[in-house]
Amino acid sequence: MVPATEDLLRTLAPQVLGALVRRFGDFDAAEDAVQEALLDASLQWPKEGLPDNPRGWLIRVAHRRMTDHLRSEIARRRREDTVGTRIPRDQYLAPAADTPRAPESDDTLTLLFLCCHPTLTPGAQIPLTLRAVGGLTTAEIARAFLVPEATMTKRITRAKQRIKASGVGFRTPPAAETAARLGVVLQVLYLIFNEGYASTEGPRLQRVDLTAEAIRLTRAVRRLLPDDHEVAGLLALMLLTDARRPARTAEDGALVPMAAQDRSRWDRALIEEGVALVSDALARTERFGPYQLQAAIAAVHDESPSHEETDWRQILALYQLLRGVADNPMVVLNQAVAEAKVHGPAAGLALLDQAAADPRLAGNHRLDAVRAHLLEESGSPAAARECYVAAAQRTLSVPERRYLLERAKSVGGRA
Repeated sequence: MVPATEDLLRTLAPQVLGALVRRFGDFDAAEDAVQEALLDASLQWPKEGLPDNPRGWLIRVAHRRMTDHLRSEIARRRREDTVGTRIPRDQYLAPAADTPRAPESDDTLTLLFLCCHPTLTPGAQIPLTLRAVGGLTTAEIARAFLVPEATMTKRITRAKQRIKASGVGFRTPPAAETAARLGVVLQVLYLIFNEGYASTEGPRLQRVDLTAEAIRLTRAVRRLLPDDHEVAGLLALMLLTDARRPARTAEDGALVPMAAQDRSRWDRALIEEGVALVSDALARTERFGPYQLQAAIAAVHDESPSHEETDWRQILALYQLLRGVADNPMVVLNQAVAEAKVHGPAAGLALLDQAAADPRLAGNHRLDAVRAHLLEESGSPAAARECYVAAAQRTLSVPERRYLLERAKSVGGRA
């Protein structure tokens, strides 16, 4: 399947799933029907060409699969009188397939809040949403949570079963419930964006379909909650980060680190929008949230004329604030880099040793990659090379592996 078709299917999958869940109410069966429709599309579209309305085509096919499933249930359970009312006409096509929907009635947005229903624990809400809305594989989600894939499979399965048993309706929650679910919703959107911006596996460094969908949904959440400073912070963070995307890869697809990027290729319109959002959010709140602080860090990077002119002291101060509100070992890794810029590589390595004690980072290639960079900065090429190779062996991203191995060679010897 060509990448363009694959990206389109990934983008449309949550929209189709939302339409089916809205119509039928059976989350688990709807997901199976959507997967069958996606398989049909992957086989037919390359041969027959893209349909005029790909979303409508997928909903129509998934709808038939769902109808077949319900009819099978009727025959098996002999409950035609009670179940038959759930079977729509084969010609039925959900309104979302052909007509634009207002942001507040977006099926994907509604699906997002459904997956974050309070009947589920946060440990179930986030993986389920990443699977249903983000279109991430179970393996990708497991890596994001630093747990085995089998553990994540069980967690997602239990979450779907609980959604079905709860009998909750497919609707955008009222204001009070929206606020209660918001933290999980924002975390999910952040993880979807991150997987798109720096794919954890495969031949591509980034997946624009995921970053674009995360930004679209975050904009929709902001329209629902225009006065929420953390929603504004998350949107700003996404825009300021995505602004660098054009310069992150070379012509051959190789990774280009921020220090070596051509900043003239950064998207100035996105930077201006992101800076305005985070500046307004920070000015109007006395309690800074993690997304506002991360957006502020991104803004310092994006507004710096060059890597050498970056205000690392300000970035370090922001990371210190961020550590106070976010229990995330990745924050410590980033802070270690800033610490090294301000106080020297030895200070960064000392902080990195603290992060290494966190079991959540066990086997994570980023720990080795950051250590390699700081060792290289400290004048320890042999140790740096060893860590670069270790990081390359642990990452599943092909562009990242190539970059890390090239760094290993550049500090001496053959990888």
